[in-house]
Amino acid sequence: MIGPVFHRYVALGDSFTEGLGDPAPSRPNQLRGWADRVAEQLATRTDDFAYANLAVRGKLLGQILGDQLDAALAMSPDLVTVYAGGNDLMRPSVDIDALVARYDEAVGKLTAAGATVAIWTAYDAGWDAVFKVLRGRTAIYNELVREVAERHGATLVDFWRFEGYDDDRMWDWDRLHMSSAGHQRMAVEVLDALGVPHELPSPDLGPRPVRSRDEQKKINATWRREFLLPWFGRRLTGRSSGDDVTARRPVLAGISAAD
Repeated sequence: MIGPVFHRYVALGDSFTEGLGDPAPSRPNQLRGWADRVAEQLATRTDDFAYANLAVRGKLLGQILGDQLDAALAMSPDLVTVYAGGNDLMRPSVDIDALVARYDEAVGKLTAAGATVAIWTAYDAGWDAVFKVLRGRTAIYNELVREVAERHGATLVDFWRFEGYDDDRMWDWDRLHMSSAGHQRMAVEVLDALGVPHELPSPDLGPRPVRSRDEQKKINATWRREFLLPWFGRRLTGRSSGDDVTARRPVLAGISAAD
């Protein structure tokens, strides 16, 4: 069989990996996400494939590694994906060097255990009127993450350089999490980065819709009222969207597209 074959895949991270923005009422946490889509493709390549997803929305890098790393290692995975740090970058202040140093240590532990590890650069939201303020610190984080990938021989999924995500249809209504189309595209990118042959198509959204100024103003006002203000409220009170959420696939198990 051409390309790598994986038998035990564990996904670590926050809402990006949990699958927010890609609803699936019949699945745990009512989500599918790019990681499920990747696992579904990997499952077609071997009869003994198993998958766990330990990601929980809202978690900082330290929480992800503290809660999920040892659990992942205990499963003896041969593939681990881990995206962490995005929520840290949105905090008022962050020590990026210390952040990535901890990331580096975790990736080293995973690769030393024999797993193929995939990690991400953070997305370039320079086109967005609100999130573009994070562009400078995100660029610094990304350069350090690239060094981590090189040092440990990890697979780098270079989200910063992806074209097409400046289309708002690739994002959920909150503009923070990918839509189903965004998750589908991400699954394709991950499989390609790992060198895994697959038949997963990239989404074809067609021409972008043309909105009037009034229509866009109404959309922006709804977004500020229903997402941005509550989001800031949680930051000010120390609450997280993941406070009452548990990992949706905490143990290794099989998966198929029909699940």
